[in-house]
Amino acid sequence: MIMYNKEKHYINRSAWLRAAVLGANDGILSTASIIIGVAAASTTREPVLLAGVAGLVAGALSMAAGEYVSVSSQTDIEQADLKREKQELIDMPEQELVELAKIYEERGLNPATAIEVAKQLTAHDALGTHARDELGISEQTEAKPLQAALSSGIAFTVGGFLPVVVAYMSPLDLMEYVQYVFAIVFLILLGVVAARAGGSSVLKAIFRVTLWGTLAMGITALIGNLFEVNL
Repeated sequence: MIMYNKEKHYINRSAWLRAAVLGANDGILSTASIIIGVAAASTTREPVLLAGVAGLVAGALSMAAGEYVSVSSQTDIEQADLKREKQELIDMPEQELVELAKIYEERGLNPATAIEVAKQLTAHDALGTHARDELGISEQTEAKPLQAALSSGIAFTVGGFLPVVVAYMSPLDLMEYVQYVFAIVFLILLGVVAARAGGSSVLKAIFRVTLWGTLAMGITALIGNLFEVNL
């Protein structure tokens, strides 16, 4: 008798993990970039902290709202497709059965096996089968607006709070450099955590966050220096 051990997969984490990583990455990067840009044009700490906190609050709210709206739009599309598919199963069940069998044939089954599989799966759960195999909608990947909004908003807040703490504690004359170093460290840690949680390459994640983080903060600091304004 062959023993069955359920394999560990990460696809069921994709929705909330994507939103959380995006939120934390934006929180660290955008808040640090704002602080670096203002610090480059400032002679006192107060404007830097004010800009950092304002960017943190506005960014977290914007990120959560944006995630909710965008994922809700995806949910609306999925629900509309499911409603249409449900009606088609009532109006033209034979055509839908043939369509499902064709999908299985394209995946490698012979016609006789494909139609038999289609019949059995249709008898078991017609709408669920078409949702998964025809539309690509499953429980693991379906859109969850509230989950995405909360994950993104909370992650942005946590990520954005770190550069604000650095801005409060670091020397003003070294603010740009200290902020950059700590932001890169935070981004690397985020990349490691995200890669571990998603089962992907740690080195690839570190390379991505370091490259784009450096570009974003470098350009922002350059803009702050070009204005040569004392705040």
